[in-house]
Amino acid sequence: MASTFLGIELGKRAVSAHEQALNTTGHNLSNASTEGYSRQRVEFSAFHPIYAPGLNRAETPGQLGQGTVVERIERLRDQVLDKRIVAQAGGEGYWETRDPYVRMLEQIYLEPGDTSIRGKMDAFWDAWQELSLYPTDTAPRISVIERGKTLIDSIHDRYQSLKGLKDMAEEDIQLTVRRVNELSQQIAGLNQDIQKVKAQGDNPNDLLDRRDLLVDKLSSIIDITIDNRDPDEFMVHTAGMVVVQGRIGRQFALEPASASDIEAEGYSRIVWADTGEGIQFHNGSLAALVDLRDTTIQSEIQSLDSMTMNFVDLVNEVHRAGYGINGLTGQDFFTEHHFVTNVNGNYDRDGDGAFDASYIFRITGTNALENQAQVGLNGVIALASAGGETQIPYYPTDTVGDIISRINNSGAEVVARLNREGRLSLKGTPSGEQDNPDFVIRHIEDSGRFLEGYAGILNRSGPEGAYDWARPDAVASLRGSSANFSTAPVAHPSGWIEVNPALIKEPASVASGLGENGKPANPGNGDAALAIAAIRNTEVMVGQLGTFDDYFADAVGRIGLLGEQSNRALETQNLVMKQLKDMRDSVSGVNMDEELANMIKYQHGYAAAARFITTMNSLLDTLINRMGV
Repeated sequence: MASTFLGIELGKRAVSAHEQALNTTGHNLSNASTEGYSRQRVEFSAFHPIYAPGLNRAETPGQLGQGTVVERIERLRDQVLDKRIVAQAGGEGYWETRDPYVRMLEQIYLEPGDTSIRGKMDAFWDAWQELSLYPTDTAPRISVIERGKTLIDSIHDRYQSLKGLKDMAEEDIQLTVRRVNELSQQIAGLNQDIQKVKAQGDNPNDLLDRRDLLVDKLSSIIDITIDNRDPDEFMVHTAGMVVVQGRIGRQFALEPASASDIEAEGYSRIVWADTGEGIQFHNGSLAALVDLRDTTIQSEIQSLDSMTMNFVDLVNEVHRAGYGINGLTGQDFFTEHHFVTNVNGNYDRDGDGAFDASYIFRITGTNALENQAQVGLNGVIALASAGGETQIPYYPTDTVGDIISRINNSGAEVVARLNREGRLSLKGTPSGEQDNPDFVIRHIEDSGRFLEGYAGILNRSGPEGAYDWARPDAVASLRGSSANFSTAPVAHPSGWIEVNPALIKEPASVASGLGENGKPANPGNGDAALAIAAIRNTEVMVGQLGTFDDYFADAVGRIGLLGEQSNRALETQNLVMKQLKDMRDSVSGVNMDEELANMIKYQHGYAAAARFITTMNSLLDTLINRMGV
């Protein structure tokens, strides 16, 4: 038999349930602008009826209900959509970080313009042209020196700007790694709190929102995936490894990178703090910073270094052969600082006190060649390249120019040209691998006789006559004297190259003429100055770039394409993320109109339940106090 006070209990449950629903609605409205908040919905269910099925139940015409209760307060969230947003956020984070750096990179390149490197290099060539017309005068020599100093200052400024941008990326990497560590620790801490709340049978909706918000922030920094199949152990993965597993939040650490042997630049690499293993990210802002520092900006510095090193080498080559009006010769116009002091380029690479490598920048053959002459030989030249060796075949019908072009277009880290004497010159280029030094020839081998007897570079053909940098005195495999090779320079010549101080002190030593048959040049001879001015328009650059103008045009085009790519990719990523977030907001976002409608509904329900209690109270008052004996 039902209790006399069943109606009071039923009304109390209804009041309590609708009060809880009103509070939840108020919670939704107050968090409408809270980042990461998901609207919550109260789910009502009928309370257990008085009689359960059984033989001992009372004879009643049916189960007697006991009102309503709040079954649960559930947050509205689409987990499939959440995973899609997490997967996409890395792309947006990557381009949002990369775009401002590319814009700063564009500002460094002021080509073309009077204040640009190209404009100042044109002025430098013009000064040599003027000196060739007035080789006996001092004023043109001073002009050459001053314009050379101005040009070098511009190169220094660009290098320092690029270096500063690279240092900025390094600082951002350090800050970002700390941020990732903080997020992983916070997510792990929330996992622990969520487990405790769930163990008590409650729904930790606000904690889940907080965790999802942190996961969203983490996903924009590194590329992650989430795994919530086990409700007791929420996991986050990156690069195939676990970052967060339940209460454990793994940490990243920074250790000094394995810099080139020529210069330890002090940049860091990201590793797992617990194992020391390196990690490589493919998306997110951290991946963008690493790519900018180690690839984009580094390649621009290497390109500037390559231009500077070849520019200096070509000008010095002619200037050493020329004579000043004071009769001096053999002087460099620009200073060259060699990384190793050993005349054979020997270097102790592993630091054990014994020479184990040879650092040679340029190797020149002993024989004069004709660019259009057919070699009449066949074989395969093997040159060092990033990640291995590049094979360059040549055939009897090939001309010297054909082989040089094939070498320069092969992608090897060795390039070739005929110098002003017609001799084949091989030079090292910036390395594509961080562990290898720039401007160092690492391997030269020829299965035929082009590099041996024809060009006069190697002593022997085949593997036994190959030049390889990974041993001391490797120059013993070269033909000719020490004058036919030059040791590697100190890293980043664009940062330290200068006009020769001896020329600044004595402008009369600036070479203007070329001697003949070992005799000094006549005072009125301007052939050396004219030869240097001619470098401006002749194909003297190595690699796939023919002239210095090609270098500047390529640099401007390359930076412009980087800017266009960054801008378009960012727009695309922002559009995709906006669509995904709009879809999520339609599911999880707080709608004011809907919440106000719910508030009115729950308010009426609360009022009805209260009225029901009042009515039941009146009935019980009549039953208890107003019925006679």
